[in-house]
Formats: sequence, C-alpha cells, structure tokens
Amino acid sequence: MNTSQLAKLKIFALSFLLPGLAGLILSAMISTHYLDTLPRWPAPEEMRMTPRSIHGVLVYQTVEEDRRLSLIEDGSVGIFALGMFLGVVYLEKWGSVRMNGAEEDAWIDEQS
Repeated sequence: MNTSQLAKLKIFALSFLLPGLAGLILSAMISTHYLDTLPRWPAPEEMRMTPRSIHGVLVYQTVEEDRRLSLIEDGSVGIFALGMFLGVVYLEKWGSVRMNGAEEDAWIDEQS
C-alpha cells in the first residue's frame, strides 16, 4: 500500500469518526434536554406515553421523540464504529509500511 492510499484511508476513517462523534455528542445533549423537560409520569393528553430511562430517571416521551433519538444514537454508534474500524485498518497498514521501510533500510545498510 503506497502513501497516497494510506492518506486516503486516513481521510476516509476520519470522515466517519468525526461525524459519528458529533452525533454521539448531539444525542447526549438531546437526552440531557429530555431529562430536564419531559414529564416523569405518562401524559396521555400530550401523547407522552413512551418511557425512556435517562441516567436512571424514567421520563415519558412521544413515539416520534423516541424514534428520532434512537435513530440518532444508533446511527452515530454505527458510523463511529465504522470509523474506528477503518482507523485500526489504517494504523495496521501504516505500521506495515513503516516496518517494510525499516527492513529495506537495514538490507541496504548490510549491502554497503
């Protein structure tokens, strides 16, 4: 794998890691907002009957709020995990390239 391919892999990994991390931060902010604003008991008149445990506190939200937050959480974890995987592949390839370069340098030194 040459250095331009390594650079592309690094950019590709970061392009998943950073949005995934931003999504995780966004979902944490939404959860904190829900914890502060949503009722702690069902509110049928507001359609807030779907329970969610946030930091051990049970709050009730609408089905749409639950769907939206779950989608952000699950999508962010998936995107972040893909970025982590690509990052590990990048580090493995980068290490292999450096090891091969060091072996070539040692071989050239032996020949001199």
